[in-house]
Amino acid sequence: MTSELYKPSPFFLLANNPLKFRLFLLAKLPAAYIAGIRIKECNDELWSVSVPYKWLTQNPFRSTYFACLSMAAEMSTGALAMANVYKREPSTSMLITSVDSKYHKKALGKTIFTCKEGQAIKQTINEAYTSSTPQTIRVKSEGYNQQNELVAEFWFTWSFKVKQ
Repeated sequence: MTSELYKPSPFFLLANNPLKFRLFLLAKLPAAYIAGIRIKECNDELWSVSVPYKWLTQNPFRSTYFACLSMAAEMSTGALAMANVYKREPSTSMLITSVDSKYHKKALGKTIFTCKEGQAIKQTINEAYTSSTPQTIRVKSEGYNQQNELVAEFWFTWSFKVKQ
């Protein structure tokens, strides 16, 4: 009996290298780089990123600006998608078609957003490849503060279309 070796996506290898990922952010997502978004954990199942409360991310109400929270939440879902389309042929276009959010507490410190829907995202992208039709998925990212209190929830609807 032979066992198939697990081969991580090249995108996870990039993401798990702090220097390479910061350079990626600087080149492709400069606002996330400037805001100080950092990866906390990433694998096939989930992706967690943090966004700090600091001068560059503040709003007039002394908390993290909702757009910075949204940016971190989006990254937690979009990075899972990117890991599944990165360097894949034919290439795939990704687009957010809808965003919903709910805020529970003021974001007064570091907020960590986690999306745990990696397998569902992978399945949706694979379906786009096998069926040659665009596919959509609605995924959730939850943001918690350092006291483990729910700060915000975001739902992103992603569309995937394989380029022919």
